[in-house]
Amino acid sequence: MNVEIYSRRLETFRVTETIGRRPGLPPRSYRVDLRNRQCDCRRFQTLHYPCAHVVAACAKVNLNVEQFVEDMYTLNRTLRVWENEFPVLLDLSTWEVPPITFELVPDRGLRRNPRGRPQSTRIRNEMDIREKSDGTRCGLCRLAGHNRSKCPQRNYHVGQSSRSGRN
Repeated sequence: MNVEIYSRRLETFRVTETIGRRPGLPPRSYRVDLRNRQCDCRRFQTLHYPCAHVVAACAKVNLNVEQFVEDMYTLNRTLRVWENEFPVLLDLSTWEVPPITFELVPDRGLRRNPRGRPQSTRIRNEMDIREKSDGTRCGLCRLAGHNRSKCPQRNYHVGQSSRSGRN
């Protein structure tokens, strides 16, 4: 990353990513404001944790990046959460279960049909309407009224091979 100092007093920087970009794409630039704890990538203000651009800016001016880590990410805060005692759970058979006052009934109309071919949900328009054709055509002779397996010229086509043209 390339870091340009805009204002040391206001702690603002322009950080340009030079590595990790695909060829042909221009490098991206991000404005980093350490005083207001903001970066254009929005990770810094969203996660309350320094992004790579903030780390690069701090390294440029020899600032300790740990001062920008929120207290909730520290080991002391994590240990304070887990220092509380949790009550021991009683045996599951001794739990009081309130009586069920209503019955959940599934709506069968919302279930999808698991059998058969899936139905298309596409909305069709005039582009999808095909012109009437004169039935199926043979794949060998291109005549209507029969298919490839019933073609009267089948024996003629089967007898030819790609080697018969060479001599």
